Amino acid sequence: MEILITFLVGFPFLSALLLAVCKNNGVRKIITYISSAAVIFAAVTFALAYFMAGAKSMYIDESIQLFGRSVTELVDYAMIAGEVFLVILITVLSIKYKKYYAALLSIAQTGLEFWYEFGGLKPEGHTNYFHCDQLTVIMVLIIAIVGTLITVYACGYMDDYHHHHGDEVKDRRSFFFAIMYVFIGAMFGLVLSNNLLWLYFFWEVTSVCSFLLIGYTKTKEAIHNCFRALWMNLLGGLGMAVGIVMLGIGFGYTDLQSIITDAGSIKEAIALPVICLAFGALTKSAQLPFSKWLLGAMVAPTPSSALLHSATMVKAGVYLLIRLAPVMNGELSGHLVALIGGLTFLAMSMLAITVADGKKVLAYSTLSNLGLITACAGVGTLETVWAAIFLVIFHAVSKSLLFQTVGSIEHQTGSRDIETMHGLVRRYPYLTWTLVVGIGGMFLAPFGMLISKWAALKAFVDTGLNGTSMLEIIVSTILVLCICFGSATTLFYWAKWLATVLSSNPADKRHKNTISANQWTSLFTHAGMMIAIIFVFPFISKYVVDPYISSVFNYKIDVISGENIVLTIIMVLFTFVVPIITYLLIAKNRPFPKAQRYFNGAGTDDQVGFIDSFGNQKREFLTNWYMEDIFGEDKMYLASVIVSIVIIIGFTLSTIIAGGVF
Repeated sequence: MEILITFLVGFPFLSALLLAVCKNNGVRKIITYISSAAVIFAAVTFALAYFMAGAKSMYIDESIQLFGRSVTELVDYAMIAGEVFLVILITVLSIKYKKYYAALLSIAQTGLEFWYEFGGLKPEGHTNYFHCDQLTVIMVLIIAIVGTLITVYACGYMDDYHHHHGDEVKDRRSFFFAIMYVFIGAMFGLVLSNNLLWLYFFWEVTSVCSFLLIGYTKTKEAIHNCFRALWMNLLGGLGMAVGIVMLGIGFGYTDLQSIITDAGSIKEAIALPVICLAFGALTKSAQLPFSKWLLGAMVAPTPSSALLHSATMVKAGVYLLIRLAPVMNGELSGHLVALIGGLTFLAMSMLAITVADGKKVLAYSTLSNLGLITACAGVGTLETVWAAIFLVIFHAVSKSLLFQTVGSIEHQTGSRDIETMHGLVRRYPYLTWTLVVGIGGMFLAPFGMLISKWAALKAFVDTGLNGTSMLEIIVSTILVLCICFGSATTLFYWAKWLATVLSSNPADKRHKNTISANQWTSLFTHAGMMIAIIFVFPFISKYVVDPYISSVFNYKIDVISGENIVLTIIMVLFTFVVPIITYLLIAKNRPFPKAQRYFNGAGTDDQVGFIDSFGNQKREFLTNWYMEDIFGEDKMYLASVIVSIVIIIGFTLSTIIAGGVF
């Protein structure tokens, strides 16, 4: 296992180095393909080795020596050098672009960390640097498969991107691919780390990687957006550093698993440090009031958006929250996180209705779903953690597929506006069906997002009914309302988009496909995984997720009953089998019916218009209703930010007053 972990963390950094120095596009693609295959193979081997060893939580042997010193000691030195490099990089770029606040935040958090580590404040004793359990395996597979497939997709996409933009954007593909692989390596390090300082280091690497990817084009908008992402995540990193220092000095904790193991006896005492850690996770997962940075990330090329939204950055935040769920259960820290998540879920679902930009809809949808995962983690019961883990799985695959598909549609049509996608099914049928699978995965049965939302709703209701305090009942009631209304608005914007691309205009003709094979490889693989998860979902629950939550909470219940599994099978049959049989037995040999359209007047021969009562020809034009005048960004966003800030400050002050400091 030690060799596999070293490979998973170290190999992407080696690939990044090779990609950074490679200027030949063909060689760069070969390195990317080989790196992707190697990382996926290593991740699958890692998962198999874990389950063959008994699928129990395990700590890695850290007694291995190199050059007369332990490997972990050498890694500590490398991380110190890395921290210094990151501070210098951020400071230099902040001065160059006159964004001095970013440099101050970076210096403050790194200075705090060094003071804690070298000032004799860090507790002595053995620390388990790495930890592996079922949640680790899930995250490793998501990062490896989804993350590296995005890099394969990027090989073809970036060719098209620079062809379309010409001299407007400097070709820095070597830099782009290198940072993507650094991102993947840092994510492996983050989810495998048990030592809080190691986790923190990889956490900061992901912040810098997102900053560099968002600013890829170096336009004025890109620079503004990337620094906004940087300062927000550095602020969260500072909060996280404060939490780590408080846990070490006040309670002697230097690793994550010890905190979770002792959750039952210490969670009330460590409420404030946990809020600090959760604050960092909320910024990383772009929850209110920090959602703007993820919306601004759309200025970057599509592969970076897909990576940020599915396999890396934002998943780091919700991963930490899921880890901390047992510590937050029933505490003020949990109520804070749950309310922020519920508010984000509802507000972002409503805002997604008001925009026509496909990538922006996906961004709001990401924020919304991350909000639901955050709410589940904040409630912190066995059922909500189960739902949160499956939401992470389904969201990662579906959102990666959707971002890549919308990126390819933009290159084919010249637009990512939903209103330009009318009749897309006739013009680009294969792209349409990958889009349909991705959208279906987000809200339709039998795809797992719907099942996970149902499980979350049931858990929120049960928590309210069994609540031991009035605050817990109030929070659960608010969450039930958020998920009901948020799910309704989710149905609205997905159904609107789905109907648009499937609408048919007889004048639309099939267009030539110019999408490269590497893009199709990623798109079809993602679509296949999205459909396959439907069938293996009960097995993932039984053999992976259930054992994890049982070990964390020390009891077991069936979140999904046998009746639910039977119902899922019936939905699968009606979704896939019945339509196929109907087509083969009936529709295949029957002529396609052509009905005359009625437009409140005599229809024209081309069936896309009519003659009105004055003899004038009118053309048909379909458009969606975006409700901007009811709850657009200018009406809702600021109010949502203010409410979220009040929640964070209010619960933090309440925790301090209640004595949850030291």
